[in-house]
Amino acid sequence: MARILVTDGDNRSALAATRALGELGHTVFTASEAHPSLASVSKHSAGFDAYSSPYRAPDQFVRNVAAIAERRQIDVLLPMTEITTILLTRARDLLPPKVRIPFPDADIVATAADKSKVLQLASEIGVPIPKTLVVDAPDEIDLVLQRVEYPAVFKPARSRAWNGERWISGGTGYSHTAEDLRARLTKLDPAIFPVLIQERIQGPGVGVFVCCGQDSQVLATFAHRRLREKPPSGGVSVLCESAPVDPVAKEHAIHLLRSIGWLGVAMVEFKQDSRTGALKLMEINGRFWGSLQLAIDAGVNFPRLAVDIALEQAKPIDSYRVGVRSRWFWGDVDAMVALLLRSRSQLNLPEVHPGRWRTLLSFLKLWQPRTRYELERAGDPRPALLAARRWLLNRD
Repeated sequence: MARILVTDGDNRSALAATRALGELGHTVFTASEAHPSLASVSKHSAGFDAYSSPYRAPDQFVRNVAAIAERRQIDVLLPMTEITTILLTRARDLLPPKVRIPFPDADIVATAADKSKVLQLASEIGVPIPKTLVVDAPDEIDLVLQRVEYPAVFKPARSRAWNGERWISGGTGYSHTAEDLRARLTKLDPAIFPVLIQERIQGPGVGVFVCCGQDSQVLATFAHRRLREKPPSGGVSVLCESAPVDPVAKEHAIHLLRSIGWLGVAMVEFKQDSRTGALKLMEINGRFWGSLQLAIDAGVNFPRLAVDIALEQAKPIDSYRVGVRSRWFWGDVDAMVALLLRSRSQLNLPEVHPGRWRTLLSFLKLWQPRTRYELERAGDPRPALLAARRWLLNRD
């Protein structure tokens, strides 16, 4: 059994990992900026430590984690978000020698986090991508806009960028005219660039969750369908169901991850073009994901695989249960409230969305045989109580 440190304790993925590894008998310590957090109040958390914000004080965060790892005699360190994964893989030399992180070298992690590099590589190896233009710096905006076809999507090449003081996010947006796109790009912090401008692919998202061992050996793959999201127009999954892996998406995802030499867990996301049915690559998320609990409930224990990679004893998982559902209740409540209080046009709902009344009827089915609640577990009630308390206290 290993001594494990799980960071980002207020993330749902951190709670899922803490529970999954604690149930296996590992000693799991949790850490985040403050207590209580979802993971720290779990009965499977053997102890909690606070650290400085990785978003505002990254160097101090790394020093804090190194000190925690030394004091707790940690064997395996599991960063749970993109930023903490980037920071801690970059700082391996500052950690105690015996600490292992089941992710690749820092340069590979950084490459996976850069959509422009990922799309360029994908294009070179034959993985299909949307039509894409890159604005490398603010002074290139006008030059690139001459070649844009509308409607267009714009997004930073990196989900977050360091501007010298803090990590910032530019977000994704849509534009129908050059004037609108120019105005929105010029408002961005220069640190956000490069920015991608892409054709808008309308159609469902198709994701493949993958865990790669040494030499990019595929240890497991997994997929789910998003049944409801927050916001309702598309975003974080609040109700999802395990599903078979799309064979074409799987082939592309594995080809891409092997090409960059990936190690550990990752999610490769595609969009299926409703016009042609073709899959187009969106991004690689080289980290654990919010709906991690669903994969665990369906039979793919990704946290266990990650720890086993670190301990050099990982074995492949060949199958899982299809049709298992996971519900993030308070996220589902937020999505339902938005759907009831705002119009379809305000929410920018896709044509295939069932609408508020059919969604409400489905929402009110509080118990279904195949559905498990993500936070609410009878044997470990405190994370769910904390989430309920926060939701109720944060209402206007």
